[in-house]
Amino acid sequence: MRKLSSILAVALAAGTLLAACSEGDKEGSAVSKGNAETPSRQQTETKTAPPASSSTTQQPAKPETKPADETQKEPEPKSEPKPDPTPAQQQTVASQTYQPPRTATAADKKAVSWYYMKKKKGEVPGFPAEIKQLKPEQKAVWVGTGKKVYMTIDVGGELLDYKTLLKAFKDNDVKATFFVTGYNLKNNPDYIKLLLEEGHTVGNHTITHKDFTTLTDEQVKQEVAEYEKLYKNITGKEPVKYFRFPYGSYSLHLLNLLSDMGYTSYFWSTAMKDWEPRKNGADDPYNDIIGNLHDGNVILMHQASKENIEAMDRILKEIKKEGYEFGTLDELQK
Repeated sequence: MRKLSSILAVALAAGTLLAACSEGDKEGSAVSKGNAETPSRQQTETKTAPPASSSTTQQPAKPETKPADETQKEPEPKSEPKPDPTPAQQQTVASQTYQPPRTATAADKKAVSWYYMKKKKGEVPGFPAEIKQLKPEQKAVWVGTGKKVYMTIDVGGELLDYKTLLKAFKDNDVKATFFVTGYNLKNNPDYIKLLLEEGHTVGNHTITHKDFTTLTDEQVKQEVAEYEKLYKNITGKEPVKYFRFPYGSYSLHLLNLLSDMGYTSYFWSTAMKDWEPRKNGADDPYNDIIGNLHDGNVILMHQASKENIEAMDRILKEIKKEGYEFGTLDELQK
């Protein structure tokens, strides 16, 4: 019995000890779980926590810049030479600098007939009061300077004995400007070519020889354009920009119009009624011209006068004898 009692006592003690160990294990397991949850909560808060304040917001990153030495290593592109502007480009430039057309007043369109007031031999004549109104852009010439004479021949009618006329110029080594109408351009193309071959100049005396003060601006432009086209077809060359108004009838507006088309308008400081028969034959044109010699003399003669043709050689020789030289209109062109 004692042995049994001892065994029971030992078993009871062992059971008590096991129970105590089992409770201790449960508490230790609970503490371990609590400690394991704490870092998990901290990690979650860190992920979801908002920024502390706007002052601590991260600034955007600055773009990277290459060091100076790296930038210099890159070769600069070579500039190609610019080609000369083409006509089309020049026209574009011109359109960019477009000036509005001048508005013509009634005074600008007033018809004026060119004339001069003869003075003593050697003195430059007087001219119309309207020349005082001319502006630099209104390109007009009526007299030159210095001891020079400029021969101009209007070719609006018959050619007559043109061989004698041209021989007089050639023998005296004088070059003239022939203002030819469209009629003679069309019907005498070989004569036009001959004038150029002998060193003379052909100027624009219009297609129809109408009074320009009776035409519209468009009609004026058409007259000039048709003349240029015809001249180029005959000669293969561009016409010079010399113009003479039929009958010497013009206006300030027409001078503007012709100037805008690139023309210089040539008037005169000596002329005569040589479209009519001369009473004293060849003596009349000779006396008219020699009696009005002056510096810068721009002489107008008509080819359709037989008296002019007969007197030409004598006139040219006397002009030289008086100490004058012969010039050409290109010296006076504006």
